[in-house]
Amino acid sequence: MQRIRLRYTKRGRLRFTSHRDFQRAFERALRRAEVPMAYSAGFTPHPKVSYANAAPTGTGSEAEYLEIALTDARDPEKLRILLDESLPTGLDIVDAVEARTSGLADRLTASVWELRLDGVDPADAARAVAAFNAADAVEVQRMTKNGVRTFDARSAVVELDRVDGAETPSPEADRPTDQPCAILRLVVRHVTPAVRPDDVLSGLRAVADLAPPVPAAVTRLAQGLFDEETGTVTDPLAPDREAAAALTTAAPTAAAKASEPVGPA
Repeated sequence: MQRIRLRYTKRGRLRFTSHRDFQRAFERALRRAEVPMAYSAGFTPHPKVSYANAAPTGTGSEAEYLEIALTDARDPEKLRILLDESLPTGLDIVDAVEARTSGLADRLTASVWELRLDGVDPADAARAVAAFNAADAVEVQRMTKNGVRTFDARSAVVELDRVDGAETPSPEADRPTDQPCAILRLVVRHVTPAVRPDDVLSGLRAVADLAPPVPAAVTRLAQGLFDEETGTVTDPLAPDREAAAALTTAAPTAAAKASEPVGPA
């Protein structure tokens, strides 16, 4: 059984698709592309697809991940192209690697988010960010299926900064308008309970009365393992690429050794 790991996006209007909507669209794409999927056992078999830490409905993303299991081996890049062509524009398969290491979900420990606050003065945003960062704790409330829950939104935040006007944000991010606005960059750890971008926005309202006149446009720019030394979020597919490269390098060396004469000439 071959396992392929994919990175996909949610862009434009398709950021409003729910995770369930994407699952249905992706399973249709698997059938259209005639992917030799492995299926679960039991009374109602279903394709073996593992989703990891999907972004909330209404947020864009450049870094969503999933893993599929195949009964026959396929070239990851060719498979990526076939699946991308079978999905609507906005749900784009942008990367594919063969799984050569374990624990993809364990490598998704933090996310980088961009929050576009249309109608908010950058100076007001800077003051709110400073107040949030200076706080030891920022309690916010969220409605859950078990009622209203209060939790600290500050402890999970590794970094919250305002992107200066002179700075050009990532071109891949989902931006619905070109109007002047305040743009924030957020790095947050994946903890329990999960701290989402809207929780941080609630925290900014609590500590500095910052309330955007329109809903914020939120985009996940990256997701992966948080590097404590560099303070960056690393590519979770890099270990699989490195393992594949090491295997490719080792193969010619092993073949050369096997062709060497044994014993006296």
